[in-house]
Amino acid sequence: MSKTYFIAGANGGTGQQLAKSLKSQGHTVIGSARDISKLDYDLDEKVELDVMDQGSIEQAVEKINEFEINGFAYCIGSIDMMPFKKAPLDKFKASFDLNVLGVVSIMQGIVDNLKKNKGAVVLFSTIAARSGFANHTVVSTAKGAVEALGISLAADFAPDIRVNVIAPSLSDTPLAKMITSSEQMASSIAKMHPIPRLGTSKDLADMAEFLLSEKSDWMTGQVLHLDGGRSTLRTKG
Repeated sequence: MSKTYFIAGANGGTGQQLAKSLKSQGHTVIGSARDISKLDYDLDEKVELDVMDQGSIEQAVEKINEFEINGFAYCIGSIDMMPFKKAPLDKFKASFDLNVLGVVSIMQGIVDNLKKNKGAVVLFSTIAARSGFANHTVVSTAKGAVEALGISLAADFAPDIRVNVIAPSLSDTPLAKMITSSEQMASSIAKMHPIPRLGTSKDLADMAEFLLSEKSDWMTGQVLHLDGGRSTLRTKG
């Protein structure tokens, strides 16, 4: 049965992969981007959305609510890596605004729509929020809040809205190019995983698609590590 999904950040690697896959299956897909010209592929509706601008969020929400929404994936985020002593407070605030308050603002606008349609929500964290990696304090602080937000939303709106969080390890997506563009560094990090490769946009999108679908309709309030075993396994290597 055809459903309607809203993908925030449909111009990014994971968001675009997810939107295209859902669209190819006959679903109605609404995609957003801060620069709508970057949504240069087939979507049913393209929405301009800057989650750092409340006015932009309100306009986008109004447009989104013209549809009956069955699922929402927030594929917007950041990878802010720096030593804690060099991280200004503004970096923490900006990361929190982008990763957490962006979700809050959109959800407050579409929650009644999702509730009416028994919708599903997917958010993105990182394994660094729980594993603890050096130079990750900015992004880990924000993503830790994303995990808490996801679980709290799942509790608030069960059984009408399912909410789950994907926590990936480093994935070879456009967002991570500052790291993965170095072949030596990418190879070195890949070998840290029991399944020795980096994640891909498809890995993340496939998991998000499963969580949005009826195949996961008994799953909510979960933080799922998609990380090649890195967060839990220690192999002999």
